[in-house]
Amino acid sequence: MSERSNLPNQITDGVALSLAPSVAMIGRDEGGKLVVTACNKRFFEMTGEADADRQTFPIRFDALIADSAPQAFREKLLECFACGQTQEPEQTYDFRNATQWWRFALKPIRQVTSGGTAMHEILVTGFDLTAKMNQAAEPEVGSLRYRALVDLAYDAIVTIDQQHNITLFNRAAENLFGYSSAEVLGRRIETLLPEKFRTHHSRKVQHFADSYQTTLRQMTPPRMDDSNSVYGLHRDGSLIPVEIAVSKIDVNGATEFTAVVRDITDRARLMELLKKQAATDALTGLPNRRECLEFVEKLLGTHDGLSVFILDIDFFKEINDSHGHDSGDEVLRMLANVGASMILEPNLFARWGGEEFVAVLPGADENLARMIADQLRQRFERQDFEHTWRVKPIPFTVSIGVATREANEGDVDALIKRADRALYRAKRSGRNRVEVG
Repeated sequence: MSERSNLPNQITDGVALSLAPSVAMIGRDEGGKLVVTACNKRFFEMTGEADADRQTFPIRFDALIADSAPQAFREKLLECFACGQTQEPEQTYDFRNATQWWRFALKPIRQVTSGGTAMHEILVTGFDLTAKMNQAAEPEVGSLRYRALVDLAYDAIVTIDQQHNITLFNRAAENLFGYSSAEVLGRRIETLLPEKFRTHHSRKVQHFADSYQTTLRQMTPPRMDDSNSVYGLHRDGSLIPVEIAVSKIDVNGATEFTAVVRDITDRARLMELLKKQAATDALTGLPNRRECLEFVEKLLGTHDGLSVFILDIDFFKEINDSHGHDSGDEVLRMLANVGASMILEPNLFARWGGEEFVAVLPGADENLARMIADQLRQRFERQDFEHTWRVKPIPFTVSIGVATREANEGDVDALIKRADRALYRAKRSGRNRVEVG
């Protein structure tokens, strides 16, 4: 190896130790072909040359990097020789099937030989940008991965910015709310809220933002009941029962809120069914004793007038003994239908238990309550109702006891007991009558 070849190699290897660039001197042989007249180890690493220590300069350019150098790089070198300067100070070229990225600066160098002949070479300086390019690509890969997961989620995911405008709307959200992503992006989040929840929503979001703690997580989702109902608004105007988990995220100094919204329509229906079953008599479909007591207690919490009456079927045991329990159940269902048709809201007609029924009449005084009770008694006495009997019609009568709320009375048991005592007076007095307690 010549002294001239060794000197640049020593210099460039020194540079490689400090800045780790890839450095090479590129010239042309007598036939005009590109040759590498000197380079450092980093240049060999870039080209994938494993036997760098065995190389002797000059090295044919094509022999060293023909498989890795793109045609554009070769053309740029020839261009530089032709005009004596680079048209662009830096060029980026891909090597090793795009697994590494190098950035090169090409600088023509003119040297004059002892014979006075000008000889051109090009100083090629390259830096490995692989790590930097990978870092730049990682956020994009992460973003793609995030978007794929968001779109695969079964729950709706909606993100809003500080102005409460929608910035993300996944496929599950499209299915849940009936809007396409393109239709809602940039629109206010109130688009997805029922009218009655829109007024104070911004204030609630701000309160949430001020009190949000990343270390705490609500252990249970919002409950779907009368005190804490959460609903979304479908595009067609229907309400959607949902539960929501919200997180606050700071992105480049701006605040975003991301909500995971779960459709709980089926659960809400089941809850409503269970609630109704808990308050309903299974045989007659009327409110049961528990529901009746709660209704009376609420009324006693006011200062309004109130009357109740208890109705009992006369000689009901004989109906069961003579016609069978199925017929007895039919009488109970028929009585329930007739009573409910007369005792309309805001009144309540309920099954108290066995063959006893209770009517609750808000605002009714003693005279009105007695009149309603007697009208109902007379309908049963005359069989003044339509009913398709499974067997022949079963005649029966009822006895009724009426009680009216005393001034400021708040004891439901005392009120019911007075009606019950009046009922027994009606039975002792011959049945098929109304007594007031």
